[in-house]
Amino acid sequence: MIGPVLVSLLFVYYAYATLLPRGHLQLHDALTSVLGVSPEVQLSWAMYSPYFPAALYRPPPTKCKINQVHILQRHGARFPTSGSAVRIIAAINKLQAADEYRDPILSFVQNYEYNLGQDDLVALGASQSAASGREAFERYSSIVSSDNLPFVRASSSNRVIASATNWTQGFAAASAHRLRPVLSVVLSETGNDTLDDNMCPSAGDGSAQTSQWLATFAPAMTARLNAGAPGANLTDTDTYNLLSLCAFETVAKEERSPFCNIYQELSAEGAFAYNGDLDKYYGTGYGQPLGPVQGVGYINELLARLTSQPVRDHTQTNRTLDSSPATFPLNRTLYADFSHDNQMVAIFSAMGLFRQPAPLDPTKPDPRRTWRVQRIVPFSGRMVVERMECAGEMNQQYVRVLVNDAVQPLEFCGADTHGLCTLEAFVESQGYARNDGDGDFEKCFA
Repeated sequence: MIGPVLVSLLFVYYAYATLLPRGHLQLHDALTSVLGVSPEVQLSWAMYSPYFPAALYRPPPTKCKINQVHILQRHGARFPTSGSAVRIIAAINKLQAADEYRDPILSFVQNYEYNLGQDDLVALGASQSAASGREAFERYSSIVSSDNLPFVRASSSNRVIASATNWTQGFAAASAHRLRPVLSVVLSETGNDTLDDNMCPSAGDGSAQTSQWLATFAPAMTARLNAGAPGANLTDTDTYNLLSLCAFETVAKEERSPFCNIYQELSAEGAFAYNGDLDKYYGTGYGQPLGPVQGVGYINELLARLTSQPVRDHTQTNRTLDSSPATFPLNRTLYADFSHDNQMVAIFSAMGLFRQPAPLDPTKPDPRRTWRVQRIVPFSGRMVVERMECAGEMNQQYVRVLVNDAVQPLEFCGADTHGLCTLEAFVESQGYARNDGDGDFEKCFA
C-alpha cells in the first residue's frame, strides 16, 4: 500500500514534472540550463547521469505496425544511498578539518554545508519519470484505450514506486486524463522479485575491479587535493566520494554543485565514467559469473507476455503473482515495469545486449567499448521492446529492442538493418533464460 505521506510527496514531485519540455534536443537543452552543467559533464556521471536519449527515436518501417510494447525503466534521479552518504560526509569532514586552503578550487569548502537526503527520489527524478510517461503516451497511444490500460509494476523501494506513479501521472496528463493507468503490482524486495537483484547471495560485486581503477586514476587527484588542503589527509576513496557530489548535489538541487569545479579542474570526467562502467560490468553484467542469471526471471516474464503463454521459470519469479491474470495479465498491449540499475544490467546481460569482445580492463579503458553506463542505465534509463506486424508477412510477428531510444542490433537473433527479429527467432535466442540460467541460479545459493 502507498501511504498518504508518499502520495503527497508524489504530488509535489509531479508539480515539477509538468515543467520539463519534450523531445530530444529540448531535453538536452533543458537539462543544461536547469542544472548549469554541460551535457558532457552530466554524461560522465555514469549511473548518476540524468536521462539523455542515446539516439533519436526511429519509428519502425512504414509497413510495420506496433501491437505490443514492454517498457523496463530505472527509477529517476535520487539522493545518495545511505551507505554513500556516510562515506561522502566522512570525506567532507576530513576536507573541512584541513589547516588551511591553498588551492582556489577549495575556497568554498570552509563554509560549505552538506544537506542532502538519502535514498529517495529527487524532484528532477520525478520530472523525468513523468516525462517518460508522456513520451509513452505520445508514441503508443494507438494501442491503448480505457478498456486496455498500461499494466504497471514496480519493485518496492520508495524511489521505484514514486517513479512508477509519476510515470502513470505523466501518461494520464498526456491523454488529458482520459486514460488513467495505475500502479497495479508492487514486488517486495524481501521476496521473489524480478525487478531487483536480491536473490543471488553467492554473487560477487565489482569492488576488486573498481579498486584497481581507483588506484590507477585517483592518486594524482588526491595528491593535489591534499596539497591544497594540508591536514585533510584524504584517501583515494575520499576523492571519489567528493567527486560524486558533483552529480548528486547538482541533480538534487537543480543547480551546479561547487564540487563540479573540483571535478572539472581535475579532469575527472573520463575516470569517473569508467569507474561506473567497471562497477556495473563486474557487478551484475558479463564480468560477474552470477550476474546475468539475476535477469533470467524478467526475461521469462517478457517472453510470456510476448507470446501470450504462461510464465515458465524456476528462478526469481513470484509464481503466485505470475499465475494470476489479475497480477500478471497476458492480454495487455502496453506493460511498464520499474526497477533498479543493477537489475537492469543483469537483464540486459541475460538477454545478450552490449556484449564486449573482451572483458573490461580494470586499469586501461578501451575507447572503442560500447559498454558505457550513461548510455545503458542512467537515471530513468529504459529498455523498450516493441512487438509488431509487418504488411506482406502472413502470421509473422517481429520484435525490436531500444535502450534509451537507441535501436539495438540484436545480432543474436539475426536482426535486419531495422533491428527487427522475428518473434520466433527472438524467443529461440533466449535459451539461457528459458533454461533457467543453465544451472547458474543454483550456484547463487551454493
